[in-house]
Amino acid sequence: MSTTDTLDWAKGDGLLPAVVQDADTLRVLMLGYMNAEALQVTRSTGHVTFFSRSKQRLWTKGESSGHFLDLVDVQIDCDADTLLVLARPHGDTCHLQRPSCFAAAPGVETPASGGIAFLAELDALIAQRHAQKPAGSYTTRLFEGGIRRIAQKVGEEGVETALAAVAQEDADLLGESADLLYHLTVLLRARGLSLADAVAVLQQRHDPR
Repeated sequence: MSTTDTLDWAKGDGLLPAVVQDADTLRVLMLGYMNAEALQVTRSTGHVTFFSRSKQRLWTKGESSGHFLDLVDVQIDCDADTLLVLARPHGDTCHLQRPSCFAAAPGVETPASGGIAFLAELDALIAQRHAQKPAGSYTTRLFEGGIRRIAQKVGEEGVETALAAVAQEDADLLGESADLLYHLTVLLRARGLSLADAVAVLQQRHDPR
């Protein structure tokens, strides 16, 4: 990651353009501006944060929608006056409900990356349910039931997934696996965590050798 004291803050009157790129698909997601404080907050929280020129304050992407950008890395260009922010999005980045603010921005599209994107959208939706608690939502009922009830559901779904693996068809196993992933995501959110946090642990454990 870049060091703040090597950046040319003076060139942009204390603001540097920050191009945000999906760390997995390499799609360009958006352009924002950072001051030194926004960069520090981005690093300390792990959520990409900008300085909003219209609001004249720090603004964390996703603070209203729940569609956060989880920081992976920050790189600087050769003139030290532009930032490249690699991040993993939780849901759509654009306010028009698009993955990117640049509608035709290319990316490395694979079935796996599409699945990862949907899990991010699911995680963001569950975070929104947790914050808003809409009436009639099954997810709301789970959160209102408390952490023990959610943990119990994860245990039940885990057992059902294991049984499906040894005694049922592939479609049954996939259905139970989907239920397990959903309830696990709810459990993590109830503890103030996310799927991205669990994935980060997997990444730390991964040894390509």
